[in-house]
Amino acid sequence: MNEPSQLRPSPQPAGSVDVRRAARPSPELGHFLYTAAGGNWYWIDRLEWTYEQWLQRLSHPRVETWVMYLEGTPTAYFELDGAIENDVEIAYLGVLPAFMGQRLGGWLLTEAIRRAWAMGARRVWVHTCTLDAVHALANYQARGMRVFAQRVERVELPDALPGPWPGAGIQGPHAVLSQSSS
Repeated sequence: MNEPSQLRPSPQPAGSVDVRRAARPSPELGHFLYTAAGGNWYWIDRLEWTYEQWLQRLSHPRVETWVMYLEGTPTAYFELDGAIENDVEIAYLGVLPAFMGQRLGGWLLTEAIRRAWAMGARRVWVHTCTLDAVHALANYQARGMRVFAQRVERVELPDALPGPWPGAGIQGPHAVLSQSSS
C-alpha cells in the first residue's frame, strides 16, 4: 500500500473490543503472542530466540507490538517494523486460535495499517505465505493491499505444529507459496 487513501477499512467487531500498544518491551509477552497466534501456522523463525534476542527486537524504537482485547481478554496482535526508512512492515498479525472465525482479523488489519501510516510510512507492506490462515491474503487484499511479488520456496517444517500446544485450535496447511503485498 503506497498511500493511506488505499485503505478499505473493516468495521469494528461487535462487543467491547480494544487495541492497545504494549509499550514496554516484554520478551515473555512477545513470545507468548508469537506462539499462541502463530503456532498452528508454522511460525518457527523465532522459536529458538533467546530472551536477549526478544528484548533486542522489542526494544527497537521503530518496532511496535499492539494487542487486541475482546471483553478484556487478549485475542490477537500485530507487530509493526519501521526499522527500514520509509517502510513499515506488518511483521506479524495473528488471531489466537480460540478467536478464529469471529471476523476480528479485518478490523485488526485495519488498525495495523492505520498505525503504520501514523508511524510516517511511505509504504506499508506484509509478507505472507500459504502457511498462513486460509483467508489471510484475501483479508490483505480486501483492505486495499496488492500483491507486488511472488515466489515459490521450499521450507523444512517440523513434524508437529509448534504450538501453542499440540492439537490447539485451527491447523495450517503444509505447502508454501510466499507472497508479499503492499
